[in-house]
Amino acid sequence: MTAETSPIPPAAETSPTPAAPPAAPVTHAAAPAAPTAPVTPPKAPAVPPAAPVTPPKAPAAPPPEPAAPPPPPPSATPSFPREIPDLPAVPPTPFLLPSYVPATAVLPPVRRPWTGAYRALIAAAAAGAVAVELLTGRPLRVLSHAEIQTAIALAVVLTISARRAWTAARPLPATLTGAVVLYVATTALIHHLLLTPPPPTYSITGTPGAHPLLQSVAGHLLHTLLPLAALLDWLLLTTPARLHPRQTAGWMLYPLAYLVFCLTRGALLSPTAQDRYLYPFLDAARHTYKHVLGNALLIGLACYALALFLVGVDHVRPDLFRRRGRTGFRLRRPVG
Repeated sequence: MTAETSPIPPAAETSPTPAAPPAAPVTHAAAPAAPTAPVTPPKAPAVPPAAPVTPPKAPAAPPPEPAAPPPPPPSATPSFPREIPDLPAVPPTPFLLPSYVPATAVLPPVRRPWTGAYRALIAAAAAGAVAVELLTGRPLRVLSHAEIQTAIALAVVLTISARRAWTAARPLPATLTGAVVLYVATTALIHHLLLTPPPPTYSITGTPGAHPLLQSVAGHLLHTLLPLAALLDWLLLTTPARLHPRQTAGWMLYPLAYLVFCLTRGALLSPTAQDRYLYPFLDAARHTYKHVLGNALLIGLACYALALFLVGVDHVRPDLFRRRGRTGFRLRRPVG
């Protein structure tokens, strides 16, 4: 095999080949130290630049509302919207309690001197009749009779009513005046229906015939004239339609209390007392208690029927003193 040799340039061919120098002894010298690289401190991480703070933008102003169209002329027909919006629910009608409005809130009060004088005259007559009975009889016996008690109540009520009519003050409640009229009328009817002619055991004073003229005048006043005068005052000089049937039950308390008083008084007095029982139909000594309670029941029913009759008359009687004052409003015929 032959090795391929590269061509030798001509200068090299002519120069002699120098001899190889002798081999130097091999000595182990220390290797030079490698140069130390300079220590570079670590670089801090780069901080990104802060983003610029942008102020918040103000909300955009709402667009201005369009101007309302001008109202149509009066002669033009109003146009209705094509679509009716949803209407809210109609609330229930509230329950209104009835309220009382006094007459003085609409019309000024007016003095009624003639009415006051008439009532004062009736009150004086009732007081005079009671005084005559007290002077001619025993006071405790006289004051125990229903005629005397109702006459005293009538005198007090009419005295107050006369003063209020004279001074144009508010009248007394209709319940009070109606009750007094009922009691006076009831005692008058009992006297004329059950005690006329008077039985020998009945007398208000206990001494019949001691003063015949005075006792006769007082008896006519108590049983006839005063009830009629009180009834006329109630019919003509008071405001109608003020009584109600529910008030009649309260009016029955006085007759019931008077029945208990008469029976208790008769049971406590001596059996030999002449005025033990004030009325013959309530005499439990001559009749039994069953008979007396039956009479009292019939009289009570008649009294209650009379009370209902007064209430009915109160709603149909005319108002003679009704004033039609001008309020400033006039009614006209409807147009069209």
